[in-house]
Parts: sequence; C-alpha cells; structure tokens
Amino acid sequence: MKRFNTWNFLADNAVVFIFLVISAAATPISGLSPVSIAQEILTRIGRNCFLVFSLILPIMAGMGINFGMVLGAMAGQIGLIFAVDWNIVGIPGLIFASLIAVPIAALLGWAAGEILNRARGREMVTGYILGFFMDGFYQFVVLYLMGSVIPVHSLNITLSRGYGIRNTLTLDSVRQSLDRLLPLRLSLPGGTVILPMANYLIIGILCLFIIWFRRTKLGQDMRAVGQDQGVAHASGIPVDRTRIIAIVISTILASLGQLIFLQNMGNMATYNAHKQTGFFAAAAILVGGASVSKATIPNVFIGTVLLHLMYIVVPRAGANLFGSAMIGEYFRDAFSYGVIALALVIHAWRKRANADLARASLRGGTEDL
Repeated sequence: MKRFNTWNFLADNAVVFIFLVISAAATPISGLSPVSIAQEILTRIGRNCFLVFSLILPIMAGMGINFGMVLGAMAGQIGLIFAVDWNIVGIPGLIFASLIAVPIAALLGWAAGEILNRARGREMVTGYILGFFMDGFYQFVVLYLMGSVIPVHSLNITLSRGYGIRNTLTLDSVRQSLDRLLPLRLSLPGGTVILPMANYLIIGILCLFIIWFRRTKLGQDMRAVGQDQGVAHASGIPVDRTRIIAIVISTILASLGQLIFLQNMGNMATYNAHKQTGFFAAAAILVGGASVSKATIPNVFIGTVLLHLMYIVVPRAGANLFGSAMIGEYFRDAFSYGVIALALVIHAWRKRANADLARASLRGGTEDL
C-alpha cells in the first residue's frame, strides 16, 4: 500500500487550506448571520457550478485549464440578445437562447481546438490570448453588425444611432426563470432558505453525464491522451481529434453555464460580462483542490463553496475592520488571481519533483525531495 505522506498531502491541498483559514477568520468579523451566508452560498452554487464543470474535460484530456471557455460565454450572450430581442419569455426564452448559442459555441470550440493543437504544450496561455482575439470579433459583431447587417427588431436594446446593442441589457423576459421553476423553501432557525432545485437538477444531470462520459470509449481515450500523448497515439487513439472534442464540449457547456449565470443575475453587461468568466471558473476549481492535470466533481463543489464564501464574507469583514468595503474587494481580487498563480507554481514544482524521482529510480537510488 502507498504510504501517507503529510508533505504531499499539504502540497496537494495548500490552496484549500489557505481559503479555509481566510474564510474562517473573516466570517465572524463580517457580522453576517449563518442563514444569510447559507442563502448566498446555495444561490451561487446553482448559479456558478455549471460554468466550473466546463473545465473538467479539457483538464482530463491534458490541455490544462480552458481559459478559452470565454468563447462559449460569448455564444451564450449572443443567444440571450436574440431571446430578448424576440421577447421570448421564461424557460422558452432560455431554450431559444440555447438553440442559438450551442451551434455557435460548437463552431468556436472546433476552431479553438484546432488552434490549441498547433500550440501543444502552451494551451492555457494560447486559450487566454484567443479569448482576447475573439472578444474583439464579438464586439465588432454586437456593436456594429447587429442592427445594421444582422436584423434586430427591438429599439429598446439598440443604441440611439439605430444599430449596435446597448452596454447593459435588462433580462426581464428570462430573469430568474430557471431559479423560480422549482423553488424549495426550508425553514431554519433565524430565517428561511430558498433552494433553486431546477438549477440543482440540471447540475446533477451534468454530474451524471460526466461520470457516464468518463466510462465511454471517448472518455477513456481522453484520459489516455491526458496521461501520455505519445503512448495514446501509438495505441491508435486519434489524439488531435480527441483534444478538439474535449474543447468543443467544454465550450458548449460554458455557453449553457453563462445562460444559467446571467438569468440569475437578471441583467447583462453586453461587452464585459464574459471577460472574467474563465478566471473565476479557474479560481473556483483550483480552490477546490484540482490542478491543471487533474480535476474531479468534488473539486468543483468544494471550490465553488470556498471561493464564494470568501467573496461573501471578506468585503463585509473589510468594511467592519477598515470602514471601507473596497478593502475587502481588493483582497478578494488579489486572492482570486493569486490562487491561480499558486496552483500553477505547485503543479510545476510537483511535476519537476516527480521527474527527479523517476530519474532517481532509474539509477537505482533515491533522492529526498
């Protein structure tokens, strides 16, 4: 049996422990009641988990964190623009937006997968830059083509010049339509908590899909590609095609996740809502104990809870301690981006340590690492 190594355990879960300590210290200082914290956490789980789940398959395929998931978020926002323009209300509006978003996301995911295959070994930074490139194209389409070339019927969503979409859209037609579909009210000491069961049901279906997908031939191929591309290619697995499929599925899931996120928010910053999607999803899954080479379903839930617990309590703790909530906001942003850097450093250190151990075993010796 493999011996328990305390140092390795701490290294694997360093980010989790850091966020546990920060959240535990800030919670009593924030002055928030347990019921209000629980309500916020339960709402954010239903709102954000789907986006975080879109990162699992590219990690399984050895492509690291898919920062190019913002392409899917853009597709979801385009679908919502048309749903609002056509004034399709409620769940039918979300379904209509999905029918528009999914094909666009699939096309963008295929293009991104082709590009990432040509940047093998540098997928994360390439996906990040690709998001910047597509953001410019997205803004060109939404700001200039919609209303001039692409028909837009509603004057309420266009700029005063007659074309281009307004900076902020109110999503009254689909606002919290999924959240209110199957609400469950729980009476707790100190207040009532509302659970958006429809969101949880969709997330549960996605979890079952991922579990099933891992057992399929394609899922096994992705795991083999993620472990060693050379061995996978020698085994007859189409490595490039498998990696592209992983990115396509990830981008489609990101588009659906953005729809779930925005319908909960009730409004959309047309030109900015997608920009930080990849960073916040990456921070969440890394906070949950995942790495750029391994991610599981529990990592998504643990990371979402811990990251958003910090988002809830730290600004209030900053306001109570320093008289300004902005202090807490600065800490929140610093830790969000810092956790990504820390996780990447730990991954690089562990990868080099494992390589040193492998070389030592080939020489018949051991090294203290």
